[in-house]
Amino acid sequence: FFYLSKFMSQQHKKNKKMLLRLFLIPTVVTAFVVQLSSLPIGPNRVKTASTSMKLYDWKRREADESALIRVDSQEFRVDNIRGSPGSKKRKMRKGRGISAGKGASCGFGMRGQKSRSGRPARPGFEGGQTALYRRLPKLVGRPTGPGHTKEIYSLIKLDDLTACTENSQVNFETLLTQGTVTKAKHSIFKVVGSKNEELDSLPKGLTVKAHAFTRTAREAIEANGGKCVTLNKNTNDVLVEA
Repeated sequence: FFYLSKFMSQQHKKNKKMLLRLFLIPTVVTAFVVQLSSLPIGPNRVKTASTSMKLYDWKRREADESALIRVDSQEFRVDNIRGSPGSKKRKMRKGRGISAGKGASCGFGMRGQKSRSGRPARPGFEGGQTALYRRLPKLVGRPTGPGHTKEIYSLIKLDDLTACTENSQVNFETLLTQGTVTKAKHSIFKVVGSKNEELDSLPKGLTVKAHAFTRTAREAIEANGGKCVTLNKNTNDVLVEA
């Protein structure tokens, strides 16, 4: 009797579930059909809005781009061309620690030499291979680097001017033609004084052309009625006539 009553109760539960399903399915189908019938059909049907991407750049969302859209009314030149708002991103300032707002590593990563404190490598270091500044050859004839800004002249001494005639124009080419001087290493020339302080042997009225003059050489030439003409170091044009 006990097993029979248990079997009857299980059959009663199954019947109740079947009745509930038979009642709910027609109700759901009827509601769906009624909702579809209320929508317009054919060419007059209203199209739903297409999915649009959200602009996450706040500069682009709030910017006025009306001036950029008017292409016909604006002449584009080099001085007025600019990028659209939001096209350029500001460089990230890497902080130190969690309070910087970029996470605990602040954009440096979690491992490696570049994530450690201090400068990871000196400028020009290429990981141990021969660096570029060591692979390139040195410039011959002129020192480079900081501290090498001194101008190097080919010197013309006052003793070299003693063989010139009075009231004549003198430069390095005329002295080279006379055989007073030999070839020069540098293309710019400077007139300097000599150990011989006797100025009587210096011709009078000389017009000396050079790129630079020392104070003693200028005074000696002008004391004998001469004139010092300074030339441009690049074009050899006359700069100053004393």
